[in-house]
Amino acid sequence: MLTDFCQVNNFTSRTITGLSLVFAIVLSLVFSRWVFSGIILLVVVLGLNEFYEMVSTPTVAPQKLYGIIAGGVWFTGYALVALSPNKFIDIFSSGVGFLMLIIPVFLLFLVPIIEIFRNKKNPVINVAYTWFGMFYIPFSLSCLIVQVNKLSVEFYGIPALLLGYFLIVWLYDTGAYLFGSRFGKHKFFERISPKKTWEGIIAGALVAFLAAFGISFLVTEISVAEWLILTAIVIVFGTFGDLFESLIKRNLDLKDSGSILPGHGGILDRFDTVFISAPFVFLFYIIRLYYS
Repeated sequence: MLTDFCQVNNFTSRTITGLSLVFAIVLSLVFSRWVFSGIILLVVVLGLNEFYEMVSTPTVAPQKLYGIIAGGVWFTGYALVALSPNKFIDIFSSGVGFLMLIIPVFLLFLVPIIEIFRNKKNPVINVAYTWFGMFYIPFSLSCLIVQVNKLSVEFYGIPALLLGYFLIVWLYDTGAYLFGSRFGKHKFFERISPKKTWEGIIAGALVAFLAAFGISFLVTEISVAEWLILTAIVIVFGTFGDLFESLIKRNLDLKDSGSILPGHGGILDRFDTVFISAPFVFLFYIIRLYYS
């Protein structure tokens, strides 16, 4: 009885938190792309803080403060380029735009220089963790923010592909969780994520594909095939993102990455699907721009 109550309570918290996040993201896209960028920047900062807290031990000390600042600068540079009145392709002919894209990369190479002066144990591991945090979170989310530029197909003023991506991610996660927790019997990858099942993955995928098919009738500038390709990217690489975040937690012997989000745990727990799938969605976005 107590177990059932805890499961219901966790489901309620998870649902409320998930809906609140989706509502905040969708509303920010409707209201202002600057507001959307600000929300994602907050995710970058909180996510980096959470990651560096997770991996820090008495013998491992990533450059937490620098990593958070550099990651925020990295993301902000890409956001300013995306929010520029110029088209995304045109920024490469603009010196300022080009620098905004390149400077964040140089921030990576300051990490080993800073480590020389820190006099900490395991300097190579410290640099590796600092670098990984910067790639895993700011770089990934920068791949999303560049899609708010002037070349994006819009749905009532909202970047359609980006909006569809977030909706598909949320529906895939929700469908997999609901069906898997109720009917799941066959383990998907038990060594890393014991609770994930094939039933949940298949149900989530079906929900996501149906949603993409429905969205294609609302945003006809993007073909049905393109929406289905986007959904396939979410399912494949989003699932790997989920598994990888579980692998990190298992390696560190943690249940959740944090406790900031009721029912979900931490920022990394909620956005794990996004961190790995976002760069591949960006690749799809660029290929689509090139051939359109």
